[in-house]
Amino acid sequence: MKKSLSILFLASVALLSCNTPAKDNTLTRAEIRDGWTLLFDGEDLSQWKDFNGTELTNGWSVVDGCIQAPGDGSDGSGYIVTKKSYADFVLSWDWKLSYGGNSGMLYHVVENPYFAVPYVTGPEYQLIDNEGWEDVNAPAKLEEWQKVGVDYAMHLPDYSKMKLNPQGEWNNSMIVFDNGHVEHWLNGEKILEFEAWTDEWFELKGAGKWAGAPEYGIAREGLICLQDHGNPASFKNLKIKELPHKGGQKDVLFNGKDLTGWEPFGDLNCYVDAEGNLVTENGANKEYGYLCTRKYYKDFDLTVEFFEASNGNSGLFFHSFIKDYNTVCGWQCEVAPKGFDTGGIYESYGRGWLVQIPDEKEEILKENEWNTLRLRVEGGHVQTWLNGEPMIDIDDELIGSTHGRLMLQMHDGNDIKVLWRNFDIVEL
Repeated sequence: MKKSLSILFLASVALLSCNTPAKDNTLTRAEIRDGWTLLFDGEDLSQWKDFNGTELTNGWSVVDGCIQAPGDGSDGSGYIVTKKSYADFVLSWDWKLSYGGNSGMLYHVVENPYFAVPYVTGPEYQLIDNEGWEDVNAPAKLEEWQKVGVDYAMHLPDYSKMKLNPQGEWNNSMIVFDNGHVEHWLNGEKILEFEAWTDEWFELKGAGKWAGAPEYGIAREGLICLQDHGNPASFKNLKIKELPHKGGQKDVLFNGKDLTGWEPFGDLNCYVDAEGNLVTENGANKEYGYLCTRKYYKDFDLTVEFFEASNGNSGLFFHSFIKDYNTVCGWQCEVAPKGFDTGGIYESYGRGWLVQIPDEKEEILKENEWNTLRLRVEGGHVQTWLNGEPMIDIDDELIGSTHGRLMLQMHDGNDIKVLWRNFDIVEL
């Protein structure tokens, strides 16, 4: 948990949240000085759009200075998202539900055609009329992880600290996301806190509803999202304060002992050998497999050594995510035998090769020796080097608009074995 500095910070946040202007959807001078901005000005929804869309078309509107959900959404529809992404922040809003109402506030939502709904990527602060919902939907009962204030299907609040106003009245909620430290507040009281991305967090994720959603909660930044779950809901005084993100740090991708920080998907064997090398090789079915970081990366400079022990048809994926069992969406820095474009960039979204290396550079790859690959991604600018020699240098707008996991690929086929060591990555 945070030390005294964090306690003072959170206390100041609580005071600011109580320093509400007399007029809705405005900021006090103190809030403006402290870096707060509005996500809704009480007049229009210019900062919002459909999930996976470019405009706002699904019925959300402004009614009496409030954002109002029409109440005709469902599990698979009725979501609106901010046009801007946020990483670390304090988010505050007022909300009111209809009788039996069900809604939610999501964050770190990733947009992509392969994600049909926001909640498979974005965590949710649940908003629901507990008693009314059970009355309307009797004899169905809400699970504890479905009730108001929870980190949906993950963490439960401290019910002794919950001061929920009666149904039909306004409540204030707040989410603090500070470089993995997460807090839920309700009407000025902190009701829940946890640390994201710890071993315990991944164990909890894998044991429940999100076991089949590999990209849930992984993103370090994303869109804010409001949910229409089939009931009218109203929102006002939506404001956000962005917090400093701890970038520019070196990560330990591989500790030379075990696979901490990685998780496998698909068909592959991966282990650490006696020399401390990370080994990836074909699984029993000789199908595709991927060893993936448990973290998303956007701008970074990565160097790694690889040794193609046997048929080195592999690759280093970036800005990528897992879909289903062993399907990857994203970009690959090729790692392959001589003659097959090691250091080139391939896209799995449909464009195929973005750039292949010149034929004369194929000789830079060392056979039966360790090679050093460097991959630098900054915005849409992608550069690769092999054994110190520049291989490609491209700019791509689509790459620049995304982020995602790093992955070591095991291609389908026979007798493929690649060793990896000395990972060195710096987030830019």
